[in-house]
Amino acid sequence: MRVKEEGWQWQAYRAVLVAIGTTIMAVNISSFVHHAGLIPGGFTGLSLLIQEAVQKFTGILIPYSMINIPLNAIPAYIGIRFIGKKFTLLSCFSIVLSGILIDILQPFFVTDDMLLLAVFGGIINGVGITFCLRGRATSGGTDIISIFLSERYGVDGFTYILAYNAVVLVIAGTLMGWEKALYSVVYQFVSTQTLHTLFKHYQRNTLYIITEKNQEIYELIRTETHHDATLFTGIGCYQGKERRMLYSVVSSDEIRRLMPKIRQVDPHAFVNVAKSERIWGNFYKKPND
Repeated sequence: MRVKEEGWQWQAYRAVLVAIGTTIMAVNISSFVHHAGLIPGGFTGLSLLIQEAVQKFTGILIPYSMINIPLNAIPAYIGIRFIGKKFTLLSCFSIVLSGILIDILQPFFVTDDMLLLAVFGGIINGVGITFCLRGRATSGGTDIISIFLSERYGVDGFTYILAYNAVVLVIAGTLMGWEKALYSVVYQFVSTQTLHTLFKHYQRNTLYIITEKNQEIYELIRTETHHDATLFTGIGCYQGKERRMLYSVVSSDEIRRLMPKIRQVDPHAFVNVAKSERIWGNFYKKPND
C-alpha cells in the first residue's frame, strides 16, 4: 500500500511504521541481545554497556530508559535545530517508546547458541530499523548525528560512527569479555547488511535509456523523482540510424516506480541500470521535514 505523502494520513502512517519498527527492536533487545550479552551499535549499545557495567560493579540495575533518553538529548536538539522537526519528533517518539518497552517487556528464551543469537538478532534489528527509516525517522542517537554531518557538512558520517562503535566495543571487551564483543561485531555486521538489503533509499543507480520518446520519459523522470537527465545523441551501429539516450541518476528505491511507467511510455525502450558507487556534484535529496 502506498500512502500519498501529505496530510494527516501520511503522518499517521509514519507513526505506525515507527511504532512497529521500535517494537521489533525492543523485543529483539529484551530477548536476543540481553540473553547473549551483546552490545549493539549507536547509543543503544552505549546505554546497555552503561547499564551492565553499573550492575556488575555496584549491583544496581538502572532502567534502560533512564540512561538512553538523557543520552539522546543532544542528538534530539541537533535534529530539531538543523534537520527537521517532524523527523526529530518521530525519532524522539521511537527513543521514548523503545525505552519503555525494553524496561517492561519480559524476555523469551530462544537458544543458548551465541552465534545464532548474534546472527538472527542482527537480522531482526535490521528489519526494525528499516520500518523506522520508511517512516522517515530513526531510532535516535548516532543516526541523527550521522544525518546531520552528511547534510550539514557533506562528510561521510558513517566513518565517524564506525569509529565510535569501535571504541564502545573495545570498552565492552575490556569490561565484559572479548567473546561478547566479537559476537557483537557479528551482530552489527548482519544488522547493517540486512538494512542495506531492505532499505535502498540511500543507494544510487545510473539509468541509460535509449528511446525515441526521450522528452516524454524525461518528463516522467523529472515528475516522479525530481532528478534531471542529460540527452545524448549517437548512431546505432547495427542500422546506422540516429539514436537518443537519456542519462540520469536516481535512488534505488525509485527504480521500482520508474521502470513500469517507462515501459508504458515506450515499450521498446532499452534501459540499462548500473549501480553508482560514488557521486560528486548536485544530486537532489528530499529534505527531512
